[in-house]
Amino acid sequence: MSEELSPQTAELFRQGYEKLCAEIGRRIVGYSSVVDQVLTALFAGGHVLLEGVPGLGKTLLVRTISEAMDLSFHRIQFTPDLMPSDITGTTIFHEDDHGGRRFQFEPGPIFAHLVLADEVNRATPKTQSAILEAMQERSVTVSGTTHSLPAPFWVLATQNPIEMEGTYPLPEAQVDRFFFKVDVALQGEEELLGIIQRTTGDDEIVVTPALNRDEITRMQHTVRQVLVAEFVQRYAARIALGTHPDSPYATDMTKRFVRYGASPRGVQTLILGAKVRALLGGRFNVSCEDVREVAKPALRHRIIRNFEAEAENINPDSVLDKLMDSIVEPAA
Repeated sequence: MSEELSPQTAELFRQGYEKLCAEIGRRIVGYSSVVDQVLTALFAGGHVLLEGVPGLGKTLLVRTISEAMDLSFHRIQFTPDLMPSDITGTTIFHEDDHGGRRFQFEPGPIFAHLVLADEVNRATPKTQSAILEAMQERSVTVSGTTHSLPAPFWVLATQNPIEMEGTYPLPEAQVDRFFFKVDVALQGEEELLGIIQRTTGDDEIVVTPALNRDEITRMQHTVRQVLVAEFVQRYAARIALGTHPDSPYATDMTKRFVRYGASPRGVQTLILGAKVRALLGGRFNVSCEDVREVAKPALRHRIIRNFEAEAENINPDSVLDKLMDSIVEPAA
């Protein structure tokens, strides 16, 4: 039986979350929704795919989060010539000062608490699979030996949705391993003014740790303690099922434009993300509104559109908007 969530524990979660957001906000201008979605995924224990054109600050955001969390951080720049061993590490022949010889494992950059997989779709599928396997298993196997990755372990991957030349788009089964897919868009005039003021002068903005590893681990455990009533579970299940064109909950838009919908991972993501939102709202129970709030980042990358949808430029968010308008909340 799960441990009961106390008001003090919930309040500590909210304080830690707000403290972390404030520290990130010292360097990152705007993007409050993006930061919120990324942190929701991290505290729920999931990885994040950030999609946006170059120059929007995705790399800076990930680095800032790692500094504010006092975690080890490695950036892997994905290129077509990157090999799996460049990520996981390799076994080398080592000779010590006394003439002794042995094979020794040299860890790769995947061995960090927070890993930035920059432009993940530029590497070949063989290399992509190396980091995606680590995301799923939270360990790597080299030369028959399994090495556990540090805990907590997160991958934040970026990809450019416009430039497709020389890229290897992630297969749907691999994209499904990301907890959230977060769209990063160009900011407005006021935000750009803030960026100019903070980054074109000679003042260096130093981010200090707001949370340590033990605090982060406790906050992740707190998320798991939030209760979810059966009618909310049923609501989340209906939304996930409604992304499939052959489901009784599918809308006409889903039936027309969707080839395949969300996997069971999708409904798990809905519930875990909603638990974080409930805590931030000062509640110990998840509401249907919490589920709706995380539905787009949780499901948009799990909806496989058909040719007609791509031809008419129908995006997954439009399908989800229509779906959530049609799903009636079950009776409590």
